[in-house]
Amino acid sequence: MSENQNSENAKGFSRREALRRGVHGTMGLMLADRLVGDSPAIAAAEPEKTSATVKAKSVIQVFLWGGMSHIDTWDPKPEAGREYMGDLAKAIPTNADGIQLGELFPQLAKQADKFSLIRGMTHRNNGHETAAYLMQTGHAPGERLAYPSVGAVFSLFKSPRYKGLIPPYVVLTRAQGRFSEEGFLGPKYKPFATGGDPNAFRFEVEGIVARGIPDNRQKERRELLGKLNTMGNLMAASPQLATAEEAKNAAYELILGSGKEVFDLSKEKAELRDRYGRHNFGQDCLAARRLVEIGVPYVVINYPGGWDTHSNHFATMRRQCPQLDQGLAALLSDLHDRGLLESTLVWCCGEFGRGPKVDWQPPWNGGRNHYGNVFSVLVAGGGFKGGHVVGSSDAKAEEVKERPVYPVDLLGSIYRLAGIDANARLPHPLGIEARVLPSAAENVKSAGLLTEIM
Repeated sequence: MSENQNSENAKGFSRREALRRGVHGTMGLMLADRLVGDSPAIAAAEPEKTSATVKAKSVIQVFLWGGMSHIDTWDPKPEAGREYMGDLAKAIPTNADGIQLGELFPQLAKQADKFSLIRGMTHRNNGHETAAYLMQTGHAPGERLAYPSVGAVFSLFKSPRYKGLIPPYVVLTRAQGRFSEEGFLGPKYKPFATGGDPNAFRFEVEGIVARGIPDNRQKERRELLGKLNTMGNLMAASPQLATAEEAKNAAYELILGSGKEVFDLSKEKAELRDRYGRHNFGQDCLAARRLVEIGVPYVVINYPGGWDTHSNHFATMRRQCPQLDQGLAALLSDLHDRGLLESTLVWCCGEFGRGPKVDWQPPWNGGRNHYGNVFSVLVAGGGFKGGHVVGSSDAKAEEVKERPVYPVDLLGSIYRLAGIDANARLPHPLGIEARVLPSAAENVKSAGLLTEIM
């Protein structure tokens, strides 16, 4: 019998039983784990720092998967000429002295005092899967262990104190599948991917909002099930069955009660929804704000459509950048106005940037290719200062000129602000030594935490 089976039998009620008795799918697994007690992995996790040192209570990660061009967006080089700037040759001023953005970001330009830009981000990896793994774990790809993403690490360390019904690690709306986000921590730490369309009349969140079944019908089904239940007395006398009933009630609370409410964007004023933008990304941002408002520790927005612009680059940028500008600017402004920005850390980037020199040759015809030598990251809130730039690229955005920032520097800074020890041991199921981030002894490239803006 395995160690996990022993642990489940000792509790008298397994997660598998909770699922069989009425809680279904990934959401059910998360609920059952919460109800039957902490798993061995949680028990082995070292505690987060005291709340007095925790500035980032929640994190919103905007992942621009595919890799957004830095030279067209947050590190413009108008002097570099058309060979590099292509059809987006202008830079615009912001409300932060000395900081310019690409011409497609007029709304973010008005919010520059609320965020800082890292323009010396680098790892020199040009593969989608390997660069995504590196940016979201801090560990080099190809090692013997598959490390968990930053979101899974947050789920591990924050779960003991987080009491909400919504899982602690949420993805809007679909996981990208570039790598296994939970790593060796196992399926309990996979993100809860909502699915659905937040811009639709009804945001049909998978596992919470049933497609094609109105709420009143759901309630009628529950009432009928209750009337047919002849085991009430037995449940009252059995701790195991009582736990199953508690799990079922929690699932219904998600489907019909407060859990569902957080995803009901119709409760927001129409004017605010318009400000975020009536498109998928804008409404993703609004949903993310609602999630951190109820204390969800880690929310990822995977940008719909992606940024892998080998061809049709400038047409894609003119379509997607205004949406990114609108949604992200509204998110920062709304968090600030509600007093949430100080406790909510926002970071936005892709797995790498795009080649600063435009590829005009067929079949690309004005595209940009993968580029990990230097790119840009936006960070805001949760203890990060606004209105600053960390590092710089050279005159054509091809290499880091000053102050390189490596993945361990960025993630280490996020963990520090969230009160998570980057050297804490992670619970590997085989007892293998594993830490949140690699140490200097492992020859990892690092230039230090982002103390300039912390």
